[in-house]
Amino acid sequence: MMVRRLFVSLFSIGAIVTTVNVTASANEPIQPIKAVKPENPDLVELGKMLFFDPRLSKSGFISCNSCHNLSMGGTDNIPTSIGHSWQQGPINAPTVLNANMNLAQFWDGRAADLKEQAGGPIANPGEMASSHNLAIEIVSSIPQYRALFEKAFGSDKVDIDRATTAIAEFEETLVTPGSRFDKWLEGDKKALNKQELEGYKLFKSSGCTSCHNGPAAGGTIYQKFGVYHTYETESKIEGRKSVTGKDSDLHFFKVPTLRNVELTYPYFHDGAVWTLEEAVKIMGKVQLDIDFNEKEIASIVAFLKTLTGEQPDIKLPILPPSNNKTPRPEPF
Repeated sequence: MMVRRLFVSLFSIGAIVTTVNVTASANEPIQPIKAVKPENPDLVELGKMLFFDPRLSKSGFISCNSCHNLSMGGTDNIPTSIGHSWQQGPINAPTVLNANMNLAQFWDGRAADLKEQAGGPIANPGEMASSHNLAIEIVSSIPQYRALFEKAFGSDKVDIDRATTAIAEFEETLVTPGSRFDKWLEGDKKALNKQELEGYKLFKSSGCTSCHNGPAAGGTIYQKFGVYHTYETESKIEGRKSVTGKDSDLHFFKVPTLRNVELTYPYFHDGAVWTLEEAVKIMGKVQLDIDFNEKEIASIVAFLKTLTGEQPDIKLPILPPSNNKTPRPEPF
Protein backbone atom coordinates (compact mmCIF):
# COMPACT_ATOMS: atom_id res chain seq x y z
CA MET A 1 0.00 0.00 0.00
CA MET A 2 1.19 3.49 -0.66
CA VAL A 3 2.58 5.28 2.32
CA ARG A 4 -0.13 7.36 3.92
CA ARG A 5 0.75 10.95 4.53
CA LEU A 6 -0.28 11.79 8.06
CA PHE A 7 -0.31 15.41 9.04
CA VAL A 8 -0.44 15.42 12.79
CA SER A 9 -0.99 19.01 13.81
CA LEU A 10 -0.79 22.64 12.95
CA PHE A 11 2.81 22.58 14.14
CA SER A 12 3.87 19.95 11.60
CA ILE A 13 3.49 22.29 8.64
CA GLY A 14 7.21 22.88 8.31
CA ALA A 15 7.83 19.17 7.76
CA ILE A 16 5.56 18.97 4.73
CA VAL A 17 6.29 22.17 2.90
CA THR A 18 8.49 20.22 0.50
CA THR A 19 5.40 18.44 -0.86
CA VAL A 20 3.80 21.65 -2.11
CA ASN A 21 4.82 24.59 -4.17
CA VAL A 22 6.87 27.08 -2.20
CA THR A 23 4.22 29.80 -2.15
CA ALA A 24 2.24 31.63 0.50
CA SER A 25 0.70 28.25 1.39
CA ALA A 26 3.83 27.49 3.41
CA ASN A 27 2.65 29.99 5.99
CA GLU A 28 -0.95 28.80 6.05
CA PRO A 29 -2.47 26.20 8.42
CA ILE A 30 -4.10 24.42 5.47
CA GLN A 31 -2.06 23.13 2.53
CA PRO A 32 -3.07 22.15 -1.02
CA ILE A 33 -4.10 18.61 -1.85
CA LYS A 34 -2.05 16.89 -4.52
CA ALA A 35 -3.23 14.22 -6.94
CA VAL A 36 -2.15 10.65 -6.24
CA LYS A 37 -0.39 8.52 -8.85
CA PRO A 38 -1.02 4.82 -8.11
CA GLU A 39 2.04 2.61 -7.77
CA ASN A 40 0.07 -0.49 -8.76
CA PRO A 41 -2.81 0.35 -11.14
CA ASP A 42 -3.91 -3.30 -11.30
CA LEU A 43 -4.33 -3.37 -7.53
CA VAL A 44 -6.29 -0.11 -7.62
CA GLU A 45 -8.59 -1.46 -10.32
CA LEU A 46 -9.25 -4.62 -8.32
CA GLY A 47 -9.98 -2.52 -5.25
CA LYS A 48 -12.42 -0.40 -7.23
CA MET A 49 -14.33 -3.48 -8.32
CA LEU A 50 -14.55 -4.77 -4.75
CA PHE A 51 -15.58 -1.30 -3.52
CA PHE A 52 -18.57 -1.36 -5.87
CA ASP A 53 -19.41 -5.07 -5.53
CA PRO A 54 -22.56 -5.60 -3.41
CA ARG A 55 -21.90 -9.33 -3.22
CA LEU A 56 -19.53 -8.64 -0.33
CA SER A 57 -22.71 -8.16 1.71
CA LYS A 58 -25.09 -10.88 2.90
CA SER A 59 -27.97 -9.31 0.98
CA GLY A 60 -26.04 -8.93 -2.24
CA PHE A 61 -27.33 -5.35 -2.26
CA ILE A 62 -25.01 -3.23 -0.10
CA SER A 63 -21.55 -2.24 -1.30
CA CYS A 64 -18.92 0.09 0.13
CA ASN A 65 -20.30 2.69 -2.26
CA SER A 66 -23.75 2.43 -0.66
CA CYS A 67 -22.64 4.43 2.37
CA HIS A 68 -19.66 6.16 0.73
CA ASN A 69 -21.27 7.16 -2.53
CA LEU A 70 -18.66 8.64 -4.84
CA SER A 71 -21.39 10.54 -6.67
CA MET A 72 -22.37 12.30 -3.43
CA GLY A 73 -19.16 13.50 -1.82
CA GLY A 74 -18.12 10.05 -0.62
CA THR A 75 -20.98 9.71 1.85
CA ASP A 76 -24.72 8.93 1.75
CA ASN A 77 -26.26 12.28 2.72
CA ILE A 78 -28.56 10.83 5.37
CA PRO A 79 -28.22 11.24 9.16
CA THR A 80 -27.16 7.65 9.83
CA SER A 81 -26.57 4.92 7.29
CA ILE A 82 -28.96 2.11 6.38
CA GLY A 83 -27.68 -1.39 7.03
CA HIS A 84 -28.81 -4.96 6.39
CA SER A 85 -32.59 -5.49 6.56
CA TRP A 86 -33.09 -1.72 6.69
CA GLN A 87 -31.40 -1.38 10.07
CA GLN A 88 -30.70 2.16 11.17
CA GLY A 89 -27.02 2.76 11.72
CA PRO A 90 -25.85 4.42 14.94
CA ILE A 91 -23.66 7.11 13.38
CA ASN A 92 -23.22 9.38 10.39
CA ALA A 93 -21.07 7.94 7.59
CA PRO A 94 -17.87 9.98 7.23
CA THR A 95 -16.70 10.76 3.72
CA VAL A 96 -14.23 8.39 2.11
CA LEU A 97 -12.74 11.27 0.08
CA ASN A 98 -9.27 12.24 1.33
CA ALA A 99 -9.65 9.61 4.06
CA ASN A 100 -6.04 8.55 3.47
CA MET A 101 -5.05 11.74 5.33
CA ASN A 102 -6.80 10.75 8.55
CA LEU A 103 -4.76 9.65 11.56
CA ALA A 104 -7.20 6.74 11.90
CA GLN A 105 -10.56 5.64 10.51
CA PHE A 106 -14.14 5.84 11.86
CA TRP A 107 -15.30 8.68 14.10
CA ASP A 108 -13.82 6.96 17.15
CA GLY A 109 -10.57 5.95 15.44
CA ARG A 110 -11.03 2.25 16.10
CA ALA A 111 -9.43 1.29 12.77
CA ALA A 112 -5.78 2.21 12.38
CA ASP A 113 -5.91 2.61 8.61
CA LEU A 114 -8.00 2.22 5.47
CA LYS A 115 -7.23 -1.48 5.19
CA GLU A 116 -8.50 -2.24 8.68
CA GLN A 117 -11.55 -0.06 8.09
CA ALA A 118 -12.41 -1.88 4.86
CA GLY A 119 -12.88 -5.17 6.67
CA GLY A 120 -15.15 -3.82 9.40
CA PRO A 121 -18.48 -3.22 7.65
CA ILE A 122 -18.38 -6.55 5.77
CA ALA A 123 -18.70 -8.55 8.99
CA ASN A 124 -20.77 -6.04 10.98
CA PRO A 125 -24.29 -7.49 11.45
CA GLY A 126 -25.78 -3.99 11.35
CA GLU A 127 -24.04 -3.04 8.12
CA MET A 128 -23.20 -5.56 5.38
CA ALA A 129 -23.99 -8.47 7.73
CA SER A 130 -21.76 -11.00 5.97
CA SER A 131 -18.58 -12.61 7.25
CA HIS A 132 -15.05 -12.46 5.93
CA ASN A 133 -15.15 -16.16 5.11
CA LEU A 134 -18.39 -15.87 3.14
CA ALA A 135 -17.29 -12.75 1.27
CA ILE A 136 -14.05 -14.40 0.25
CA GLU A 137 -15.87 -17.61 -0.75
CA ILE A 138 -18.05 -15.54 -3.07
CA VAL A 139 -15.14 -13.68 -4.65
CA SER A 140 -12.94 -16.76 -5.01
CA SER A 141 -15.76 -18.68 -6.71
CA ILE A 142 -15.53 -16.30 -9.68
CA PRO A 143 -12.67 -17.15 -12.10
CA GLN A 144 -12.49 -13.60 -13.46
CA TYR A 145 -11.84 -12.29 -9.95
CA ARG A 146 -9.11 -14.86 -9.35
CA ALA A 147 -7.43 -13.73 -12.57
CA LEU A 148 -7.53 -10.14 -11.34
CA PHE A 149 -6.00 -11.16 -8.00
CA GLU A 150 -3.21 -12.92 -9.88
CA LYS A 151 -2.61 -9.82 -11.97
CA ALA A 152 -2.51 -7.57 -8.91
CA PHE A 153 -0.68 -9.83 -6.45
CA GLY A 154 1.19 -12.37 -8.57
CA SER A 155 -1.00 -15.32 -7.61
CA ASP A 156 -4.73 -16.04 -7.70
CA LYS A 157 -5.01 -16.57 -3.95
CA VAL A 158 -8.05 -14.74 -2.60
CA ASP A 159 -8.21 -13.88 1.10
CA ILE A 160 -9.49 -11.06 3.27
CA ASP A 161 -6.02 -9.57 3.69
CA ARG A 162 -5.62 -9.15 -0.04
CA ALA A 163 -9.19 -7.99 -0.57
CA THR A 164 -8.96 -5.24 2.05
CA THR A 165 -5.51 -4.27 0.79
CA ALA A 166 -6.99 -3.75 -2.67
CA ILE A 167 -9.97 -1.75 -1.41
CA ALA A 168 -7.67 0.46 0.66
CA GLU A 169 -5.36 1.02 -2.30
CA PHE A 170 -8.33 2.21 -4.37
CA GLU A 171 -9.44 4.50 -1.54
CA GLU A 172 -5.94 5.98 -1.42
CA THR A 173 -6.63 7.47 -4.84
CA LEU A 174 -9.86 9.20 -3.77
CA VAL A 175 -8.38 12.63 -3.22
CA THR A 176 -9.86 15.93 -4.35
CA PRO A 177 -7.23 18.42 -5.52
CA GLY A 178 -7.91 21.57 -7.51
CA SER A 179 -10.31 23.41 -5.21
CA ARG A 180 -10.53 27.17 -5.55
CA PHE A 181 -8.91 27.45 -2.14
CA ASP A 182 -6.01 25.30 -3.30
CA LYS A 183 -5.59 27.52 -6.34
CA TRP A 184 -5.47 30.53 -4.02
CA LEU A 185 -2.88 28.81 -1.84
CA GLU A 186 -0.81 28.08 -4.93
CA GLY A 187 -0.68 31.72 -5.94
CA ASP A 188 -3.89 32.54 -7.82
CA LYS A 189 -5.04 35.46 -5.70
CA LYS A 190 -8.14 35.92 -7.87
CA ALA A 191 -9.43 32.48 -6.99
CA LEU A 192 -11.29 33.76 -3.90
CA ASN A 193 -13.57 36.76 -3.59
CA LYS A 194 -13.67 39.29 -0.76
CA GLN A 195 -16.31 37.47 1.31
CA GLU A 196 -14.49 34.15 1.02
CA LEU A 197 -11.20 35.72 2.09
CA GLU A 198 -12.92 37.40 5.03
CA GLY A 199 -14.37 34.03 5.98
CA TYR A 200 -10.96 32.37 5.88
CA LYS A 201 -9.42 35.16 7.96
CA LEU A 202 -12.19 34.76 10.56
CA PHE A 203 -11.83 30.97 10.41
CA LYS A 204 -8.18 31.38 11.41
CA SER A 205 -8.52 34.18 13.94
CA SER A 206 -11.37 32.42 15.78
CA GLY A 207 -9.24 29.33 16.39
CA CYS A 208 -10.91 26.90 13.96
CA THR A 209 -7.53 25.96 12.48
CA SER A 210 -6.30 24.59 15.80
CA CYS A 211 -8.25 21.46 14.82
CA HIS A 212 -8.98 21.94 11.13
CA ASN A 213 -5.52 22.14 9.62
CA GLY A 214 -3.26 20.27 7.20
CA PRO A 215 -4.17 19.35 3.61
CA ALA A 216 -7.47 17.73 4.67
CA ALA A 217 -8.42 20.65 6.94
CA GLY A 218 -8.98 18.11 9.70
CA GLY A 219 -8.66 14.41 10.40
CA THR A 220 -5.36 14.66 12.25
CA ILE A 221 -6.39 14.80 15.93
CA TYR A 222 -9.13 13.79 18.35
CA GLN A 223 -11.07 16.55 20.05
CA LYS A 224 -13.89 16.75 22.55
CA PHE A 225 -17.19 17.75 20.98
CA GLY A 226 -18.39 20.32 23.47
CA VAL A 227 -15.26 22.07 24.74
CA TYR A 228 -17.10 25.06 26.25
CA HIS A 229 -20.72 23.98 26.10
CA THR A 230 -22.47 20.62 25.87
CA TYR A 231 -23.63 19.61 22.42
CA GLU A 232 -27.26 18.57 22.78
CA THR A 233 -27.96 15.31 20.95
CA GLU A 234 -30.07 12.19 21.23
CA SER A 235 -27.15 10.06 20.06
CA LYS A 236 -25.71 7.61 22.59
CA ILE A 237 -22.37 7.37 20.78
CA GLU A 238 -19.51 7.81 23.23
CA GLY A 239 -16.65 8.52 20.84
CA ARG A 240 -13.12 7.48 21.84
CA LYS A 241 -14.38 6.15 25.17
CA SER A 242 -15.86 3.15 23.36
CA VAL A 243 -12.33 2.32 22.15
CA THR A 244 -10.19 3.19 25.16
CA GLY A 245 -12.68 2.62 27.98
CA LYS A 246 -11.57 5.87 29.59
CA ASP A 247 -14.18 8.28 30.95
CA SER A 248 -11.86 11.12 29.99
CA ASP A 249 -12.37 10.15 26.32
CA LEU A 250 -16.16 10.57 26.46
CA HIS A 251 -17.38 12.56 23.45
CA PHE A 252 -13.91 12.81 21.93
CA PHE A 253 -14.08 12.23 18.18
CA LYS A 254 -11.70 12.36 15.27
CA VAL A 255 -11.91 15.87 13.88
CA PRO A 256 -13.60 15.51 10.47
CA THR A 257 -12.08 16.84 7.29
CA LEU A 258 -13.68 20.00 5.93
CA ARG A 259 -12.71 19.23 2.37
CA ASN A 260 -15.86 19.05 0.20
CA VAL A 261 -17.90 19.87 3.28
CA GLU A 262 -20.70 21.46 1.26
CA LEU A 263 -21.29 17.99 -0.25
CA THR A 264 -21.18 15.91 2.93
CA TYR A 265 -24.32 17.01 4.79
CA PRO A 266 -25.89 16.31 7.22
CA TYR A 267 -23.20 17.18 9.74
CA PHE A 268 -21.65 15.90 12.96
CA HIS A 269 -21.48 12.33 14.21
CA ASP A 270 -25.25 12.21 14.73
CA GLY A 271 -26.07 13.70 11.33
CA ALA A 272 -28.54 16.04 13.01
CA VAL A 273 -27.56 19.30 11.31
CA TRP A 274 -28.43 19.80 7.65
CA THR A 275 -26.95 23.20 6.83
CA LEU A 276 -23.47 24.63 6.97
CA GLU A 277 -24.86 27.80 8.52
CA GLU A 278 -26.26 25.90 11.49
CA ALA A 279 -23.11 23.79 11.77
CA VAL A 280 -20.89 26.88 11.90
CA LYS A 281 -23.16 28.49 14.51
CA ILE A 282 -23.07 25.39 16.73
CA MET A 283 -19.32 24.86 16.36
CA GLY A 284 -18.65 28.47 17.24
CA LYS A 285 -20.65 28.18 20.44
CA VAL A 286 -19.79 24.71 21.76
CA GLN A 287 -16.16 24.57 20.64
CA LEU A 288 -14.99 28.19 20.79
CA ASP A 289 -17.53 29.96 23.03
CA ILE A 290 -18.17 32.42 20.20
CA ASP A 291 -21.55 33.65 19.03
CA PHE A 292 -20.97 34.30 15.36
CA ASN A 293 -23.39 36.81 13.83
CA GLU A 294 -25.16 36.20 10.53
CA LYS A 295 -22.58 38.09 8.47
CA GLU A 296 -19.72 36.17 10.05
CA ILE A 297 -21.49 32.87 9.51
CA ALA A 298 -22.15 33.72 5.87
CA SER A 299 -18.48 34.59 5.35
CA ILE A 300 -17.21 31.38 6.96
CA VAL A 301 -19.68 29.31 4.94
CA ALA A 302 -18.55 31.05 1.78
CA PHE A 303 -14.95 30.10 2.61
CA LEU A 304 -15.89 26.49 3.41
CA LYS A 305 -17.47 26.10 -0.01
CA THR A 306 -14.13 26.98 -1.63
CA LEU A 307 -12.76 23.71 -0.18
CA THR A 308 -14.73 21.64 -2.69
CA GLY A 309 -12.20 20.02 -5.00
CA GLU A 310 -12.24 18.00 -8.18
CA GLN A 311 -14.28 14.88 -7.52
CA PRO A 312 -12.81 11.49 -8.47
CA ASP A 313 -13.59 10.73 -12.11
CA ILE A 314 -14.63 7.11 -11.70
CA LYS A 315 -15.68 4.84 -14.53
CA LEU A 316 -18.03 2.27 -13.04
CA PRO A 317 -16.50 -1.20 -13.22
CA ILE A 318 -18.28 -4.03 -15.01
CA LEU A 319 -18.33 -6.74 -12.36
CA PRO A 320 -17.78 -10.38 -13.33
CA PRO A 321 -20.92 -12.52 -13.04
CA SER A 322 -21.59 -15.08 -10.36
CA ASN A 323 -21.77 -18.71 -11.37
CA ASN A 324 -23.23 -22.03 -10.20
CA LYS A 325 -20.63 -22.27 -7.42
CA THR A 326 -21.15 -18.77 -6.05
CA PRO A 327 -23.08 -18.65 -2.74
CA ARG A 328 -26.45 -17.00 -3.21
CA PRO A 329 -27.40 -13.68 -1.54
CA GLU A 330 -29.92 -13.52 1.30
CA PRO A 331 -31.62 -10.15 0.88
CA PHE A 332 -34.61 -10.87 3.14
